[in-house]
Amino acid sequence: MSSANQIVAEIFTAALRSVDSYESVKLHTDKIRQSYQNGSFKKLIVVGFGKAAVPMAKAVEDDLTDIIDTGVVITKYGHCSSTDKYIIPQSTPFSNPPSPPFAKGGLGGLLGEKIKIVEAGHPVPDESGLRATEEIINLLKGADENTLLICLISGGGSSLLVSPYNGITLDGKKKITELLLKAGVNIYELNNVRKHISKVKGGRLAEIAHPAKVVSLILSDVVGDNLDVIASGPTSSDSTTYTDALKVLKKYRLMEQIPLNVIDLLNRGRDGLIPETPKEGDPIFEQVENIIIGSNKKALEGAKIKAEFLGFNTEIISSEITGEAKEAGKWLAQKAIEVQRGEHYRKPVCFISGGETTVTVRGAGKGGRNMELALSFAMEVEGFDGITFLSAGTDGTDGPTDAAGAIIDGQTVARAKAIGLDPGTYLENNDSYNFFKQINELFITGPTGTNVMDIQIMVIE
Repeated sequence: MSSANQIVAEIFTAALRSVDSYESVKLHTDKIRQSYQNGSFKKLIVVGFGKAAVPMAKAVEDDLTDIIDTGVVITKYGHCSSTDKYIIPQSTPFSNPPSPPFAKGGLGGLLGEKIKIVEAGHPVPDESGLRATEEIINLLKGADENTLLICLISGGGSSLLVSPYNGITLDGKKKITELLLKAGVNIYELNNVRKHISKVKGGRLAEIAHPAKVVSLILSDVVGDNLDVIASGPTSSDSTTYTDALKVLKKYRLMEQIPLNVIDLLNRGRDGLIPETPKEGDPIFEQVENIIIGSNKKALEGAKIKAEFLGFNTEIISSEITGEAKEAGKWLAQKAIEVQRGEHYRKPVCFISGGETTVTVRGAGKGGRNMELALSFAMEVEGFDGITFLSAGTDGTDGPTDAAGAIIDGQTVARAKAIGLDPGTYLENNDSYNFFKQINELFITGPTGTNVMDIQIMVIE
């Protein structure tokens, strides 16, 4: 591995450390204990859902096990079945990999005493998530004014916390999710629809728990950190409506592909025949406290500190990279080329950005938004020396793959062409994973234990 590749990997590691989910939760456990004692609560319930649910729950149990009564957390498959999956393999670019505290012990015994862990499907929900969500609902139905509920929310929660609205099947929910993802909707649009076909999203989980006191600790994985969008806002008031959900389906021309019972539900909601999701000012939120404990902006700041320590003239150019991944790749590449050609920046330069792009799937290949962005970037900087670029998901997963993203440079395209690969063909077929796999430029970390969208790091020497 080149020294430049090692540098961008180390900067990425620093970003992850700044949003470590275990440590971020521990900063709030003393306050939770005080709230429990001062409020004279008789029961403490812990629920969680998301890719970071296990380390978040571990932090709560480590500090509050004596007052916890019970709990259930749901995470993605492969994110808790064995501790070694949390330790980044030595073959990856990390010279000093993040190793969350919970990876040092056994998960089963430590979390099995009070908090049950369930693995489930993501990004498409499955039966395991459905059953685990029903367990959470049953726990919350028994909550009263003497109950303190700790809700641990992280990215991926929309798929993992799944309870379709009356009359909608899990298969129907799966089909809608798949259609929306392939259409290239952004997270705001995706969760807009999800909230209105669910019994637990869009504030409805808080509604079930009412009148319990609810404290939600939240890792944000959405641009803007909007509470009603993160994991579809289960404990937040919802600013969207059934009408908005229908507009999304119409915008992407999906009305004829969506199951009729779903369209009927949305139409009845629009017409006021069934209740809307809870809105701002609803009394159910009087005892709800939503706290964002980590975000993409915080991760970018951690990366910036590391890059400056390494001697780079560093700038965070955006924390709101959105839109089509390949278009974002072109835009970022032009920034790198401008610096390489000009004298406006003192070199070496490090540009850092973050956000969440989308991919409109038209091909039959395998990939994710970070790898597609990186491939587009590589094609733009072909032949430029001294430019190295990393784009990766902070959760360690890019799309339906085992890679977090990719690391490329100005010679990536030349290396590919030397073995007969046409980068343009792979990009058009949405097959960035297989492109980078063949030239050994995948960035593989395994589950990181956190999730605050994506990060791009470019260094120009």
